[in-house]
This record gives sequence, structure tokens and C-alpha cells, in this order.
Amino acid sequence: MDTSGSPGRDRRALVRAWWRDHVDYRWLVRTLRASGALGPIKAVVGAGGALIFVITVLNWISPTGPTGALGNTIYALDVLAAGLWALFWWFAPWPSERVSLLLLATADVLITAGCLSDSDRLFAAMTAMMLIVTGAYLTLFHGSRILVLHTLWAVLTVFMLAVLMVVIDGGALAPSIAVVLTMAAATVGVLPPLHFCYWLLRMDALSDPLTGLLNRRGLDYYLSGWFDRCDRTTPICVMTVDLDRFKTVNDTLGHSAGDQVLIRIAACLRAAALPGAIVARSGGEEFVVVERLAAEAAAAEAERLCRAIAASDAGRTPVTASIGVVVLEGDSRRFRPDYLLRGADEAMYRAKRSGGNTVVMAGPDENVPVSPRSSHG
Repeated sequence: MDTSGSPGRDRRALVRAWWRDHVDYRWLVRTLRASGALGPIKAVVGAGGALIFVITVLNWISPTGPTGALGNTIYALDVLAAGLWALFWWFAPWPSERVSLLLLATADVLITAGCLSDSDRLFAAMTAMMLIVTGAYLTLFHGSRILVLHTLWAVLTVFMLAVLMVVIDGGALAPSIAVVLTMAAATVGVLPPLHFCYWLLRMDALSDPLTGLLNRRGLDYYLSGWFDRCDRTTPICVMTVDLDRFKTVNDTLGHSAGDQVLIRIAACLRAAALPGAIVARSGGEEFVVVERLAAEAAAAEAERLCRAIAASDAGRTPVTASIGVVVLEGDSRRFRPDYLLRGADEAMYRAKRSGGNTVVMAGPDENVPVSPRSSHG
């Protein structure tokens, strides 16, 4: 995001970034499992299904419940689904992203069908508040677009209830409008802003405070998601960029000057990298750039970045970089993201041993030097 623009433009860019961000569901599940939190969350989600099971049974046998064969059939399905939901979350493994979305979509449809089957519309509107429960799950585990679709569905559900109040039941218009506005406030006014705040905190945790680039955790997050979403025909190249003799800058000019160099190189990489690339500061004076390039194009791109860094001083502290490159394509796609990073690191160290200001390209099983140049700086 360009912080030199107006606040309004910055806010719009922030909202666009939130809207376009793809939540890495697998990474999130792995992180929760590693921290020991996945089991308790499964238990809570299952308990929510058990609670909905009890609520649905009570609604079914109450005077405000469904009438007619269709209504009773819908409620029977709701009761069965709520019971299966609880058992699934308590005893089955955590679902994949696709299964998770299917479960939540089914829950939304059944909740809406049950609400529309109630004979008391105001009571049905209260029951529709269960859509906030499913929305809370989507807020935590899925992206903004999925949540917005759910929010629109919730508002549509209550709008249909309001129409039934006025057209079928002959109810007053004012209470019907109040029901729609209440549900809109509870969904539109709570869940998307909550998701946006959650996204901001997640981005802050995944970002380097000095340069504004992704940190190592952010790199792992986005590289893992990239790797999972690309098909086997899409090449992925990882470039590890390490500044040459950066310790000398800190020792002779001080850490403040060193910080300014890091900020400058981060801006250089951000500007020079191809659109859609992942650019991260993985630690110290080391950066990582990930792009969708085949081997020949990746080598040329790394050379271009190396030249851009060497030319970025503009009269200030001159800096060069050693760059290691790994490209995965075809059969080599069997390797995982951690292998990419390790291979790029090894190639980068070869570049440094060659004198710096050099690009070294590594294959899946070997390192191959590419266009070494003499170091200057």
C-alpha cells in the first residue's frame, strides 16, 4: 500500500487488500493444531451443533413451530442435520476447506428453511439469529468474500420473513422493517467489521515492522497457500536475496544507517518484483522473492533484481546482493515449500562464496551457477 497518498485512498486500498486476500485455510488449521487449540475448537463447534439440535427440537414441539407436512419434514431434516453436525465435529477429523464450506452452506440453507417454516414470524426471525453462529465460524476460518455471501444470505432470509409477515400474515409494516434492520445490524454491522479487524491483526503478525514486507511467518503463510493453489503446470521460483557485507554497514555507520538500507532495499524489491509476487524479509539482511517463472525467465529476473539493488544507492550507502534461485516445475513439484526455501538458501550461500553480487541457480538436486559477476561493495 502506498502510504504517501491521501488517507481516503489508503483506506480504500486497505479495504481492497482485505477483499482480495485469500485465507490459507490449511495453514490456519495446521497452526491451530500445532498450538493444541484445534481440539478445543472442534469441541466447541460440535457443542454448537448440539445446542442447535436442542433448540430445533424445542421449536418443533412448540405452538410457534412448523405446520403442515412440508414444515414438519423440513424440521425433521434440521434436527437430523444438527445431530449429525455435533457428531461429525466431535468424532471426525477436521474437515478440508471444501468440506468446511459445504457444511456451512448446508447449515445456512437448513436454518433458513426452518425459519420460513415457523408459524410465528417474529419467533422465526429470532431463530434466524443462528445464522450469526455460522457466520462467526466463517469469520474465523474463511475469507471476506465467503463471509459477505453469508451476510447477504442472512439479510435475504430475514427480508423473506418480513415479506411473509406483511403479505401472508397481514402484519404491520413497521415491525417487519424493524426485524430486517435488526438482523442487518447483527450481521452486516458485526461480522464483516470483526473479520476486517481480525484480518488486520493477522496481517500485522505476518509483517515485518521495519520494512512493511512479510516476515518469515508471513512468507510461510503465503508461500504455502500459493503452493497449494497452483497446479502442476505452473512453475514456482523462489529467490533468496542476501545483502553483501551488511555487517560492515552496521559496524561503520551504525544500526540506524543499517535500518535505512534495509528499508531502501525492501522498497527496491517491492517496486522491482513482478506484479503479484511475494516479497518478504525473512530475517536480518535476507529477503525472499517468490514469482511464477520458469527456469530461464527466473534466472533473468534474478539478474534484474541484482542489478536493481546495486543501482539503488542513489548517492547513499552502496549495497550489493547475492541471490540464490530455485525453480519448481513439472515432476519437481513433488517438493514442498520448505525445500524451496532451503534450496534457495544453499544457492545464495554459493553466490556469497563466489564473491557476492552474483546469482546462483539451483535445480531440485544440484546447484548451477548463473552469470556470476565481480562484487563491488
